Amino acid sequence: MNELLATPEETKKTILRGIRSTLLALGSATKAELSDKLRLSFPTISKFLTQMERDGELLAVGLDDSSGGRRAQRYAYNPEHMLGLAIFLERTETNYMIFNCIGEVKEQGQTSSFLLADIESLTLRIEEIVRSEPRIKSLSIGVPASVRNGRLIYIPGYTQFQDFDLKKHFEDRLSIPVVVENDMNAAVLGYNDNGGVKDEGSSLVYLYLGNNGPGAGIMMNGELVRGSSYFSGEVSFVPQYDKSNFLQALDKGSGLETEEERETARLDAISRLVAAFSAILNPHAIIFCDDEVNEAMISRIAASSAAFIPAEHLPKLAASDWRQDYLYGLQHLGLDLMISRTKG
Repeated sequence: MNELLATPEETKKTILRGIRSTLLALGSATKAELSDKLRLSFPTISKFLTQMERDGELLAVGLDDSSGGRRAQRYAYNPEHMLGLAIFLERTETNYMIFNCIGEVKEQGQTSSFLLADIESLTLRIEEIVRSEPRIKSLSIGVPASVRNGRLIYIPGYTQFQDFDLKKHFEDRLSIPVVVENDMNAAVLGYNDNGGVKDEGSSLVYLYLGNNGPGAGIMMNGELVRGSSYFSGEVSFVPQYDKSNFLQALDKGSGLETEEERETARLDAISRLVAAFSAILNPHAIIFCDDEVNEAMISRIAASSAAFIPAEHLPKLAASDWRQDYLYGLQHLGLDLMISRTKG
């Protein structure tokens, strides 16, 4: 690690991030082990560990066996020192999770939707949660919107949030770091983190039909794809039939007389989208919300998609718990904020 970074603040941030992430990954380490692992001088490591122990970030977990000299103190990170809050906004509900630095869930709950209210109502609720637990040091918010650097640039149906800088608003009100992410980007990140596909550097598409219209989270070679204007995954606009896009095709299907006709029409639209993703991205897997499809429907989608593209090039099709994947993706983003803090 290079200690000669642009500013003292950036240097401190990089060193703290390295120490925290290493201790959380290894479980414990000595000063010498951290110095070697992070390529930092022993005095630098000692200075930071002394302050972190004083602040309650570190736990002394015993002395190593002697190899002839002074026995080395072993340190572990205190996972309860900082907590994160993840919250996502849906049309019908608001879900949240409080978690510690190793991802253990301390509290999880659901309240009424704030998307149909105003920003102040949401702010008061989040402030209430943060006041109840002062150790909360990061906030990650998921929204059914295209997001550019914390600003909601496309959120149809909720004009009070359009072009609103949610990140800046909450950082100003709470004085903690905040990340704002598109719902499907968070979901595909959470699914990948929980070992949904074992291949390293996997490519995934997470498709959700949802209460706010369809959307997709896309991960290529292990990296989120946001697009040049942060509009990636807005699959409502994908053309499918004469003068119809994906959203319009789904809506037409809902207007048919029988349930079988409605399901057949919807699955045909989904199958065409699966074939398009397969031909353009060739992902390892396409994931659906398990509230929206069952195994029989997945089999029908696979068979219908094979009418458009050779079956051997189709990805794995699977269903998962979208709400949990969504929250775990937000948790991932919140943990990253916590270990990068310059203040414990």
